[in-house]
Amino acid sequence: MADALVLQQVNKIYEGPVPTQVLFDINLTLRQQSFNALVGTSGSGKSTMLNIMGTLDRPTSGDVIVGGHSTRELAKQQLAKLRNQTIGFVFQFHFLLPEFTALENVLMPYRIWHSRVPGEAVGRAEELMKLMGLTKVMNQPANRMSGGQQQRTAIARALMNQPQLILADEPTGNLDSESSEQVYQLLRRVHEEEQTTFLIITHDRKVAERADRIIEINDGRILYDTQR
Repeated sequence: MADALVLQQVNKIYEGPVPTQVLFDINLTLRQQSFNALVGTSGSGKSTMLNIMGTLDRPTSGDVIVGGHSTRELAKQQLAKLRNQTIGFVFQFHFLLPEFTALENVLMPYRIWHSRVPGEAVGRAEELMKLMGLTKVMNQPANRMSGGQQQRTAIARALMNQPQLILADEPTGNLDSESSEQVYQLLRRVHEEEQTTFLIITHDRKVAERADRIIEINDGRILYDTQR
């Protein structure tokens, strides 16, 4: 079984009047079905690293290998398809489409690459909503749900295409303590039931310390990498 994600000698330099290097020779492997946390202060490089891991940005040098597939030579369309089928994203701000229902939002990743949505896809979306405890609100417009419900909808959306890897960027950072705990417990449950690899990106050490592995980045370099 291929690793979920591998970064090989990844460097990132932003060009400009004075070129700025923000990542330095990053080597990192995320094993299948692992639950990991990436921590770092503002300006440490973790956001850049997230974008590169999620293939939203390309490294200046090095390679990003997703599910055993090198992305170095992939064209933009090929990269988009690989990302859609293998990576799910959960952000601090859920980015739901307010004019659509919760269920329609969950189905969006499937619609991107399919001209029609069969009953089995709708059934999976409904099962994910049930897993998230959202059965009663699945047909409500997204903007009529609470913050916690919106974030749980975003998690269901990230899972729609059965991705190998979920990248969760501060997934509890915009929630109250009760909703944060609910979301964290759901991420753990999904990890166990769907056998999905997770990387939680956070500045909150209390969240990070509940992961099975903690990776800390500082000034664009991995400072330490600890299995718990």
